[in-house]
Amino acid sequence: MGFARNTLAFYAVAIVACLALYAVLSVPGRWFPGAEDKTFAARDLVLTRGSGAQERDALLITAVDDSGLALVTANSDFRSMDYPIIAWSGAGFAGNADVRFLWRSDYAPGKLNSIPVPVAAGRLTPVVMAKQPDWVGRITGVALAVRGPLPEPVRVDGMDAKPGGVSGQIADRFREWLAFERWSGTSINTITGGADVQELPLPVLLVVAIVLAAGAWLAIAYRAKRTAAWPAVLALLFVATWMLLDAVWTWNLARQVAQTRAQYGGKDFRERHLAAEDGPLFAFIEKVRAKLPATPARVFVVADATYFRGRAAYHLYPHNAMADPRVNSLPKASSLRAGDYVVVYHRRGVQYNAQEQKLRFEGDTPVSAEAVLVEPGAALFRIL
Repeated sequence: MGFARNTLAFYAVAIVACLALYAVLSVPGRWFPGAEDKTFAARDLVLTRGSGAQERDALLITAVDDSGLALVTANSDFRSMDYPIIAWSGAGFAGNADVRFLWRSDYAPGKLNSIPVPVAAGRLTPVVMAKQPDWVGRITGVALAVRGPLPEPVRVDGMDAKPGGVSGQIADRFREWLAFERWSGTSINTITGGADVQELPLPVLLVVAIVLAAGAWLAIAYRAKRTAAWPAVLALLFVATWMLLDAVWTWNLARQVAQTRAQYGGKDFRERHLAAEDGPLFAFIEKVRAKLPATPARVFVVADATYFRGRAAYHLYPHNAMADPRVNSLPKASSLRAGDYVVVYHRRGVQYNAQEQKLRFEGDTPVSAEAVLVEPGAALFRIL
């Protein structure tokens, strides 16, 4: 068992060495800053351009304004030199989205500065401000600009101004590795293991540590002419790495089980649907179903979000629900006939004249229709 203890010791030292080297090379400012993180939560943000709403602990942006811009702003007051890292939290952004971080400072109050915010896996990634020439003085205002069009709604959770530092960098990486990864539509196939976007993925760190530990063990064993245990060392390092990654996965699973129990435990079929992520949509479709005839009818479903189109159609079965799963399209007026129904859920480009009972889709001719059910951002129409 001596070789096993030595191997694991080499492995532990290699992990610590890799972390230390990473922290030293990645710190953008002081190694040991005195400032603490400044957090701007969703409730501190204001959507000054575009449309959207506060949704739980996030700001949901559903559309840009007429100029093609959505702008989220926040008041701030901190020294730029204390915070070389700005991290916006958000999800649902397209890979080619034009997103920029804007700021003003007391050094040049009349100047609006900006820098692109990279997007990875649909999420906003941190930007390093330490070498930005305009990141000077006290920062008196911050903003996030998103240029459209937006194929899907995007979510902004908040912004963190970070002082960096060795301990801060390492702490951020541990938070990324241990971040709760909720189940999603792709969880059956893949699990990221922590945050969706990681500056230093844990598997990469552990693989590098394996190489260093195995190399150090082999160098010492070669000089002592005791290399017979080399295959066993490689196997032990592989198993140790597997167990570490599996422990992270198990911890995430335990939190998911607890959250699922809290969200759905003790609820009946209807209550579970209302507690789900598409609960507001399900509640609206319940009202829609009450207005539909008992025999299956043709129902066209339109929504800006692909997810809402698909889920609405699913909840409408066994009616003949029609929703385009790929393209955010509107039905042609020529394809509609009397007795058809149209469900509109958070979809732009739909107009209704109540006096004339005319329903018009963007770029098409009006059709006669009755507004059977109308709610904020949602409606049910019957074609006459």
